[in-house]
Amino acid sequence: MISARSKPDLVIFDCDGVLVDSEVLSCQCLSEVLGERGISLSEDEAVELFLGRSTAALRSYYRDDRRFVPETFLAELKSRVLQRFSEQLKPIPGIEALVSRLESPSCVASSSDLDRVSQSLALTGLAPLFGERLYTAQMVERGKPAPDLFLYAAAQMRAAPELTLVIEDSVSGVTAAKAAGMAVWGFVGGSHYRARDGRAMLYEAGADRVFERMADFWNEG
Repeated sequence: MISARSKPDLVIFDCDGVLVDSEVLSCQCLSEVLGERGISLSEDEAVELFLGRSTAALRSYYRDDRRFVPETFLAELKSRVLQRFSEQLKPIPGIEALVSRLESPSCVASSSDLDRVSQSLALTGLAPLFGERLYTAQMVERGKPAPDLFLYAAAQMRAAPELTLVIEDSVSGVTAAKAAGMAVWGFVGGSHYRARDGRAMLYEAGADRVFERMADFWNEG
């Protein structure tokens, strides 16, 4: 078992809510764009239903609602999110220092589209830390909570799943990592957890450890 005192062969970071503080912004945009089509979804409900999920989950949830036209809706949502990010997106405090000092190889595995991940990292100055080591749900058949994305990322990085550590902020992400046979630490330092008990949720999902500050990454307890 990987612990705070051991060195994994690979560290996989989720992007939204782990590298960048984007989840509240994303949920605001989702609520707004749905509301413009007469579909009511609060920001809190958006977090509950879609945190850590891909746009495929959104399509599936609203597939029987005629007000939801995937092509136009997703294009508008993407545009709204990218604009909001360009104005307000910030990196998670301490993440740049942590990743730049990691002794283990690292990469990103996200449910978001590749262009959104790339822009998020560019806007926050984190892009040089990962280069081309970006893997998304677009690259696999099934997104989180299925293990496909994490297994794909580990294979691309030539790391054994049992020696891989995943950093996740969502129940679906924790579930996916455990299904992949990987150690997973839950992170609850994003703004979307300020009014929610993220620790209990992530532990219940199977997280091996939960922490709140990147400065405490290697500190047990």
